[in-house]
Amino acid sequence: MLADLTNNPPPPPTPMRTFVRRVKIYAPLVVLLAVILSVVQLVRPLPEPKLTMTAKKSYTFEGAAPALPWPKEGQAFMAASGLGTVGTFGEQKPIAIGSVAKTMTAYVILKNHPLKKGEQGPMIDVDKTAVEDGKKDAEGESTVNTLKEGDKISQYDALAAIMIPSANNVARLLARWDTGGDQEAFVKKMNDTARELGMTNTTYTDPSGLDATTVSTAEDQVKLGLKVVEMPELVAITKLPNWQDPSGKVWRNWNDLVPYNGSLGIKTGSTSKAGGNLLFAAEKQVGKTRQLIVGAVLGQHGVPILGTAIAASKNIMLATQKSLTNAAVVKKGDVVGYVDDGLGGRTPVVAGADVEAVGWPSLTVDIRLSHGDSKLPQTATAGTEVGVLTVGEGASQVKVPVILKNDLAAPGIGSKLTRIG
Repeated sequence: MLADLTNNPPPPPTPMRTFVRRVKIYAPLVVLLAVILSVVQLVRPLPEPKLTMTAKKSYTFEGAAPALPWPKEGQAFMAASGLGTVGTFGEQKPIAIGSVAKTMTAYVILKNHPLKKGEQGPMIDVDKTAVEDGKKDAEGESTVNTLKEGDKISQYDALAAIMIPSANNVARLLARWDTGGDQEAFVKKMNDTARELGMTNTTYTDPSGLDATTVSTAEDQVKLGLKVVEMPELVAITKLPNWQDPSGKVWRNWNDLVPYNGSLGIKTGSTSKAGGNLLFAAEKQVGKTRQLIVGAVLGQHGVPILGTAIAASKNIMLATQKSLTNAAVVKKGDVVGYVDDGLGGRTPVVAGADVEAVGWPSLTVDIRLSHGDSKLPQTATAGTEVGVLTVGEGASQVKVPVILKNDLAAPGIGSKLTRIG
């Protein structure tokens, strides 16, 4: 057009003139696009910071696995809360367990009717059946024979009656109370609970354990025992050396391990069919941790049968307590990981305290790093707590805070502009 107006012919096209012309046309568009992309990159939400562990994910205690003094017959199982199996003895096949079954009765009652510390719980009417059953002590049954029809007994005392003098009549009374009189419905609850706990070799046919058809294994009973030690209201009963009933009569705990060597009791059981049986628990202070251990010895027929089971349990318990030890895993100030801001920035984090693991020789415990319940901050000063380092599980679990070694700064402009994705 310019050439037509000026009557001058346009300059002949050349590659350079073509390139310059295209630059003049597209350069502003490219600059505008770059500005838009830069603004988008700068205002995009920042990725959530993540906590990454660099420390070892496990620790193995040195030495050979402990050799426990197992009984000569029957079966046994030993475990530590949060740490796993210490050892096992004999074929874990279902056998009669006697009054050890009352552990599940007490567990189901407390799951359905929780007690708080110091509470006696609801009052339970003593029915005619409980009184008549109480007279079966003359036939060799374990009962509390001081109950009278029309009296009331607290839930706490009823639990003490089944766990200390092992009262069959009170176990049946509790079953009827819980289900409105349907003892079979309560037995179903016992079996349903056993399935929930993974007790695959256990069958309950009565709430007292008197029936020889109520069977289990030492391993299964330890699974239940590990749950029982998490119930302080029940352990407060099982560790008593004796209990005084509402009439004033004092009943002894048949578990002679109580109250020595940190024993927490749990439940004895003995019949001519089942032999002597004991589900037991104990505690030991290891470093700063209160470690709980649970074991079971079943099918002891030495004379006396219950005494034999208790003696075998004591040997296993003491040996397990002796094998428990602690070891330094991480020292205060050790770098255990870093906060990744998602854009290439990594801020180291350190343990806020010494970390000790609890276990026994040859045991491997897990070590985990997490930010806990709160979100990781985008910015924070050195020394800010941003996570938790956890060693072990359950009662043996040790937790220490994790803090920033350096200031945690927000990603810079360069990181924001060059991020992909």
